[in-house]
Amino acid sequence: MKVMYLDESGDHSLDKIDPKYPVFVLGGVIIDRAYARTIVAPRLQQLKDEFFDGDDLILHTADIIRAKNGFESLKDAALRDAFYAALNTMMRELEYKVVACVINKNAHRTKYGAFAVDPYMYSLAIVVERFCHEIGDVPDGGFICAEKRGPELDFALDRAWAQLIREGTTYVHGEVIDERVVDLGLKDKGLDIAGLQLADLVVSPIGRAVMGKPTHEDWEIVKSKFRRSGSIYEGYGLVTLP
Repeated sequence: MKVMYLDESGDHSLDKIDPKYPVFVLGGVIIDRAYARTIVAPRLQQLKDEFFDGDDLILHTADIIRAKNGFESLKDAALRDAFYAALNTMMRELEYKVVACVINKNAHRTKYGAFAVDPYMYSLAIVVERFCHEIGDVPDGGFICAEKRGPELDFALDRAWAQLIREGTTYVHGEVIDERVVDLGLKDKGLDIAGLQLADLVVSPIGRAVMGKPTHEDWEIVKSKFRRSGSIYEGYGLVTLP
């Protein structure tokens, strides 16, 4: 079974848009479930054991960049460089595919006005479409795992998932989604789930690249992992809207 682990970068709100980060990214890493358990999870734990203390440490991009919540040792420049080198090596060597949808919120709000769909829900339909294509004609061949975002947002996501199963997307019928994807499960942020941590590491480089900000080695790695048709990943692994 394939599992798509989802994470987001940026705020989904259209009411207040941060001029420094006016995009919303919903990205997923698609991994074979057995591979995630036997290869990805031990590899992440090995990285944590090498550089940090504490078995309960969760790799989170914001904490890594700010060197807080267990990552304080990264204030040391030499250790930080060594950690990023090891992190990039791990991300390059692991086997997974990336799908993501990036929404320019200003353009989205301008184009659709009061009818603009919540960026998270809009993006969800896009990545679910690509996940279904990746699963292929395999009944119960996939599962989606996302982090909990709070009771109100989790309820809205459950409703959106039910709507996708009922109505489908532009290119995938609802019955196809229901047949191929077992469920969308929400997990607590504090749980040590390797796939969710890998997804967290993937989404920020995508947002920076789409905005035209300076990129680093992690973007080149993520770009090489996009789901694609031949050499083309735009539209197949990465969708930018509108």
